[in-house]
Amino acid sequence: MSTPRYAAPQRWIHWAVAGLVAAAYALAEFRGWFPRGTPIRSAMMPLHFWAGIIVMLLLLPRFALRARHGVPPVTPPLPRWETMLAGLTHIALYAFLLVQPLLGVLILWSEGRGIPVPFTSLALPPLFAPGAAIEDVAEDAHKLLATVFYGVIGLHVLAAVYHRVLRRDDVVQRML
Repeated sequence: MSTPRYAAPQRWIHWAVAGLVAAAYALAEFRGWFPRGTPIRSAMMPLHFWAGIIVMLLLLPRFALRARHGVPPVTPPLPRWETMLAGLTHIALYAFLLVQPLLGVLILWSEGRGIPVPFTSLALPPLFAPGAAIEDVAEDAHKLLATVFYGVIGLHVLAAVYHRVLRRDDVVQRML
């Protein structure tokens, strides 16, 4: 008997988002490894930004696919507390995937900068005038949320390991 799985487009988006989130973190964290003014360092923040924007844009098809295809059942069924914890973790992950890119846009616009087009000198212009107070709050929130979500992402990965190794259910197989 085969394990019920998420639809192929759902699995593709899940793994694309995982890769883009990892890339966004890596681009922000490792930027300091490269000297200021070098082309690679100059490209890292626009690429970080666009990784986040693409993640956010993938939320719409992700939710549409979930509405269309649903969620495959877990075998054996999860205890109620695990189902509730999984739901809360997924809400937190989705909130992060929406709020974090929006904060990035807010930071750029509050600095009076447009949205950069990678590998060009072009930028989509800001929609409002700069404001240092907004920039400080948005930047602090963006950094705090990034740190908090290391933990939430870690919890998500640990849950996958728990389901695969200890519980031996089909949670992980549904997404492969």
